Amino acid sequence: MAPEKEKKKPRVTRNPELIKGIRKYSKSKMYHKRGLSAIKKQNDGAFPDHEGKPAERKPEEKPPKFYPADDVKKPLKNKRKHKPTRLRDSITPGTVLILLAGRFMGKRVVFLKQLPSGLLLVTGPYRINGVPLRRVSQAYVIATSTKVDISGVNVEKFEDKYFSKKSDKKKNKKDANEFFDAEKPEKQKFPQEKKDDQKTVDAALIKSIESVPDLKAYLGARFSLKDGMKPHELVF
Repeated sequence: MAPEKEKKKPRVTRNPELIKGIRKYSKSKMYHKRGLSAIKKQNDGAFPDHEGKPAERKPEEKPPKFYPADDVKKPLKNKRKHKPTRLRDSITPGTVLILLAGRFMGKRVVFLKQLPSGLLLVTGPYRINGVPLRRVSQAYVIATSTKVDISGVNVEKFEDKYFSKKSDKKKNKKDANEFFDAEKPEKQKFPQEKKDDQKTVDAALIKSIESVPDLKAYLGARFSLKDGMKPHELVF
């Protein structure tokens, strides 16, 4: 038989509580009961001070010789931790989505994957309804029950950096004469590499779309509400 563990004795207070908020002895009675008056007598009528360990002296930092002429604001530290956005259960790779905002509002697109930023990577495809590879927030889409087989589409290349644009540095201010004399800046041409990427994605998608009857026409049609249609009763 294993030895039984000794039960801990309940803590007994010197001043038990009779009812909630009222103790048996008063504050002055407990002062004498604890012997605080005797401690004061031993220390010339005052409680003894127990000094702690002396704090270590830090080496003094020399002030800088020069100060900035203007006040330089220090950037605040961002302590927020990035949490990955949870994807809706109704959105899975290959799901056909309806865009609710933006340039392509009302168009149907195919969902390819979720990017690290939480945005959705979608495409029309471009050859069917003119929607290129782009990022969309899941707050502005409606997920439908229609799905497309995207097993033959390679989307490992596409990340958030793929869609970043090169920002030009701010140019110096020009005089009125220089402003009118200056030629108009040339429009930036769309990179050929991205055109080729769009063609490869479209080719793989259109193969699977054409194998399903009426799916190509469904993706090419724009979604809209008509008189008498009740949005809350629609099944997508």
